[in-house]
Amino acid sequence: MSKKIKIIFFGTPDFAVESLNILKKQFNVQAVVTSEDKPAGRGLKIKESSIKIYAKENNLKIIQPSNLKCSSFIDEIKLLKCDLFVVVAFRMLPKSVWAIPKLGTINLHASLLPDYRGAAPINWAIINGEKITGVSTFFINENIDTGDIIDQRTIQIDISDSYGDLYYKLKKIGADLVYDTVNNIIENKINLKPQINTAKLNSANKLNKENCRIDWSMNASKIYNKIRGLSPYPGANCFLDHKNESLKIIIYSSKIEIESHQLNSGEIIIERKQIKIATNDGFLIPKEIKVQGKKRMNISDLMNGFKFDVSSKFI
Repeated sequence: MSKKIKIIFFGTPDFAVESLNILKKQFNVQAVVTSEDKPAGRGLKIKESSIKIYAKENNLKIIQPSNLKCSSFIDEIKLLKCDLFVVVAFRMLPKSVWAIPKLGTINLHASLLPDYRGAAPINWAIINGEKITGVSTFFINENIDTGDIIDQRTIQIDISDSYGDLYYKLKKIGADLVYDTVNNIIENKINLKPQINTAKLNSANKLNKENCRIDWSMNASKIYNKIRGLSPYPGANCFLDHKNESLKIIIYSSKIEIESHQLNSGEIIIERKQIKIATNDGFLIPKEIKVQGKKRMNISDLMNGFKFDVSSKFI
């Protein structure tokens, strides 16, 4: 019966590819809806989404609407007469779209809803020092990430996990959850759970210049979590006052030492192959770093050619 179920898949980035791949093997994916091609990089070359690249390689029908409310787009997907829409890492759908299929429209979200609703749940779970997170499937409704939960999977966050590490793990278990969810919908084995709002819920706001900036007055553990929660992208950043210059710095990995000291936050101690940056309860020791004008490298390699000064300060 599963092969007879017709699905339209909505997604854009690499995170969604695993889910599309597992669905394609078992179900009848009639079309893939993804973002329009966009110029990217220094050369502004036109870049196709990861989902589009996969769809082309697997001969799937590709739809790239500029406007999700456009009548021609809505007519096109209605003509496919699909039973279920599956959404993974795509923008908000209007009701004129998500209300079309008879079995509904489901979404995969990379958190244990209702916690961490929003655009960057993986990043914020690490930044906030969470020890457990997971993935959720739910039916889409009028509001973002608020529909009835269908199913969830949990996973532990290792203290060394970066955003990239956790992204990969959740992409894998998320695809398995999507597969199980679709099967359970077909077999009418779902038990919906309404999302209950509480005062303790965390948000997963979109990342921006302000919330990616390192605050050296925080304790070392919080700075460490911020660095790994933003690595490898977009990167936790700050500035280095160095010999009458202000250099932008991105730190990709680090370690910490908790100890008392008399330094002001951001001041440094220079050691043979490392630097120690003062925080309010110890030191943050960068392991991988990018200094403005240079490539990303290990701190020991950087220090072979870049000479930190004792008067230099991270701000």
